[in-house]
Amino acid sequence: VQGVAVSSYQGGHIEFFKYLVDLLRERGAAHVKVFGGGGGVIVPEEIRELEAYGVTKIYAPEDGTRLGLQGMINHMIQALDFSTVSGFDFPFDALTPDNQRLVANLISAVEVAKAQQNGHLNRLRAELTAKIGRRRVPVIGITGTGGAGKSSLTDELIVRILHDLGQVRVAVLSCDPSRRKTGGALLGDRIRMNAIGSPRVYMRSLATRGSATEVPEALAEAIMTVKAAGFDLVITETAGIGQGDSSIVDLVDVSMYVMTSEYGAASQLEKIDMLDFADIAVVNKFEKRGSDDAVQHVRKQVQRNRKAFDRRPDEMAVFGTIASKFNDDGVTALCRTLMDTVSAKTGVRFETTLPRPAGKTSSSKTIIIPPERVRYLSEISDTLREYHRQTRQQMQALRRGWHLEEAGRTLTGEAPQLLARLKEEARTAEEALDPETRRVMAEWREVKGLYNADELVYMVREREIRLPLYTESLSHSRIPKIVLPGFEDPAEIYRWMRAENVPGRFPFTAGVFPLKRADEDPTRMFAGEGDPARTNRRFKMLSANYEATRLSTAFDSVTLYGFDPDVRPDIYGKVGTSGVSICTLDDVKVLYGGFALCAPNTSVSMPINVPAPIMLAMFLNAAIDQQIDAFTAQNGHAPDAAEHEKIRATVLSNVRGTIQADILKE
Repeated sequence: VQGVAVSSYQGGHIEFFKYLVDLLRERGAAHVKVFGGGGGVIVPEEIRELEAYGVTKIYAPEDGTRLGLQGMINHMIQALDFSTVSGFDFPFDALTPDNQRLVANLISAVEVAKAQQNGHLNRLRAELTAKIGRRRVPVIGITGTGGAGKSSLTDELIVRILHDLGQVRVAVLSCDPSRRKTGGALLGDRIRMNAIGSPRVYMRSLATRGSATEVPEALAEAIMTVKAAGFDLVITETAGIGQGDSSIVDLVDVSMYVMTSEYGAASQLEKIDMLDFADIAVVNKFEKRGSDDAVQHVRKQVQRNRKAFDRRPDEMAVFGTIASKFNDDGVTALCRTLMDTVSAKTGVRFETTLPRPAGKTSSSKTIIIPPERVRYLSEISDTLREYHRQTRQQMQALRRGWHLEEAGRTLTGEAPQLLARLKEEARTAEEALDPETRRVMAEWREVKGLYNADELVYMVREREIRLPLYTESLSHSRIPKIVLPGFEDPAEIYRWMRAENVPGRFPFTAGVFPLKRADEDPTRMFAGEGDPARTNRRFKMLSANYEATRLSTAFDSVTLYGFDPDVRPDIYGKVGTSGVSICTLDDVKVLYGGFALCAPNTSVSMPINVPAPIMLAMFLNAAIDQQIDAFTAQNGHAPDAAEHEKIRATVLSNVRGTIQADILKE
């Protein structure tokens, strides 16, 4: 790695960047350059301090103005354009799975040696071969079309290997294509890897560079390197391939082809070269429509390719998996067969204890959004459009009936036949009204009665609320809080009821409450800085002149991400900055000390993300303990079990507030 780039915009940057530089130096990676930016949060004096300490560059707003985004990118790329290979002499005796820096340097060295043909390649190969000796290390090759889920499937296999094979160390070599025009490669496979944080796993991303195939030219040497380092199992993942590619087969012991059901007609399977060579075929994303048929087609194709007509198609090593699903039994069946195949082909036995599922495909396709609901957003918009269409349709019937009734009133005393016809047409229009439309029009008559009174009376938590519907101006004019529309046309009344309506009634476009509370203003007393006692003092200052207490708590980043305060510099620098530091129940009690948390005019808002359930539990327990202390002080003894349960129930039903668990903060 040539560099690390960090965006830091919420304080603690001095400690964080210095700690990062120190860690790189301690681990022998002082060559790794560190870049940062803070959108103006990191001031010029701090920029000078950090760059003097060893940070390569902190980009300030002035750099953005002077260079622009592309200019800053070019500056960073230019600074990072250096080779990490300083020589070709390595201490092979120190090459172990734990020495991942040496493993990385060796892989880079064999890549450079092979690309430059500088004479070092044969010597490095000889050293690696001697280090491997007679030890047999199985190599699994995973290939398939781009977007088939190879990386996610690899990650799921690693999860099972780590869980099942207690001492096995795994090396993952992941190949990404280089772009012909720019020469760059994304190397983004590790984005899908969630299990590689284990010390038993080493992962290296490799660009295909000048290779005309899906694998880098130096992949064979990279495999030799991780074998020589002492890893027990090697997994290679290729870049996405086309129908005629099968280069990986020559480099691995066991090959796996990963695809999806979206391969076109069944005849296209005849063109996929890997179905001739792969030991195992996988139809991933098995939750998609057509996957059951795809598995059957692939099994029949593999049967034909191998002329295995003495065996049933379902005996072929073809699996249906959902790699994006936790604990998918299709992936488990694949992993079990993969280990058996490795043992059969290499003689290296892995004593797996994984259960062998009955089938070879995922037994449950339960996912977040099932296939039949992939249009759920369109369904919502379709429902809304249908709602408005019905409104317009019913408006026509209402207006027609109203016009006919008014015409009949106007023509009273005219020809009886004409009046009878008008009444008949009016009845027809009336019959065209839906029961829901009749209910809405009846509700309008109820609403008019309610809002023509002096007070609005409604129930909240079995408590009657009475609020005045009028205010009086300085000139003693009665000003209504809510003014109903003066429509005479029932169609316009119906449209208004369906599109707007009064506050507190469907469709709630004017709000979910009938009226604004008269006893408190909709304000938030926002505070959060330093320790709980300091924030508590600010809460009391903010709420001193208000009857209602509406506290809103800002937590520091350490609390937001569920960590405890620590002396580790990157954590220490963020404790109590841009929010209050909370990690225990006692902290919560201090934070809200002096406030009656169960009072009707007290509410607490807590914007929080990862530890939202924990913070909510702490808050509720603080409120319960507050009431228990009040009971003890009032009665001279602690509550017994029944009294305690009654206090708890009362608190949970009366405490007010919100947990703003904003997942976007993550």
